Amino acid sequence: MAKIDFGGIVEDVVTSEEFTLAKMRKILARETVAVLGYGVQGPGQALNMRDNGIPVIVGQRQNSKSWDRAVRDGFVPGETLFPLEKAARRGTMILFLVSDAGQMATWPQVKKELNPGDALCFSHGFSVVYGDQTGIVPPSDVDVILVAPKGSGRTVRTNFLNGSGINSSYAVFQDYTGRAEERIQALGIAIGSGYLFPTTFEKEVYSDLAGERGVLMGCLAGVMEAQYALLRKHGHSPSEAFNETVEELTQSLIRLVAENGMEWMFANCSTTAQRGALDWKSRFKDAVTPLFDTLYDSVTSGRETEIVLTANSKPDYRDRLEKELSEMAESEMWKAGAAVRSLRPENRNKG
Repeated sequence: MAKIDFGGIVEDVVTSEEFTLAKMRKILARETVAVLGYGVQGPGQALNMRDNGIPVIVGQRQNSKSWDRAVRDGFVPGETLFPLEKAARRGTMILFLVSDAGQMATWPQVKKELNPGDALCFSHGFSVVYGDQTGIVPPSDVDVILVAPKGSGRTVRTNFLNGSGINSSYAVFQDYTGRAEERIQALGIAIGSGYLFPTTFEKEVYSDLAGERGVLMGCLAGVMEAQYALLRKHGHSPSEAFNETVEELTQSLIRLVAENGMEWMFANCSTTAQRGALDWKSRFKDAVTPLFDTLYDSVTSGRETEIVLTANSKPDYRDRLEKELSEMAESEMWKAGAAVRSLRPENRNKG
């Protein structure tokens, strides 16, 4: 492992330079990797592994959009594409990538296909950490391991194709074979990780649930809506409000942060922006810290899990989800966003 200084704290990480593709292929040569689920994370991880020279089979419910997508992506029914149970039966490393609610529903079928020495692999610690609620308790004679890309399934694929890779965490929950760590590190490199950092199943799911509800999605969407509404209340046009709230962030500032860090971005903006941002940063931090404390407590207590599983298990969940997302899309703010995006040069020049 490489030792990297993260702001004065030294961590061990696994890089693709030290854990080479040749080493990865040697370790996985003895495995049959079965990707169960071809929805969100499945396509990116399966395609990256296939492009990296790993024979991959996919398990997916037949007569579904995801099955058809797998066929379009070159997986062949009866050869590299099978119903879920048959793929699990053929696999020695079973990468369980159906949704959290889907894992609960399919676990009895998958569990009975596991053989001693198999590796049960996850990209999220949810089902195992909250096993008292999900009912997913792995048998004692398999490796239970995790590799969690820090990005969407689409980003896993696009970053692989552009050569940048994606950061991923990895963890070992149960090491039956004595090879669990090398298996999961090899899998992490195979799916296109630029580097891997160790964690635990618990820490992965706690940080993931808090992050999604916080800065990555929930907080970000809520703060954007609040600022947009404020500007509109004071007479700013939809175009101006959206550009000052979303477009400048996503098309300019966040890219500078990604490339160089927040302090660099602050140092390279106007002195007026610098002073105001530095003064208000602490006020926003103080305002949201109690809310983040409440969020983290809700995650670790299992309350968020209960909410998710209850909602996702209802027969009308997808209808209600479509309604919620439609309301967001039809809001003035995101209608303005669609108009702004259509005016970008790359979109104006299409066709």
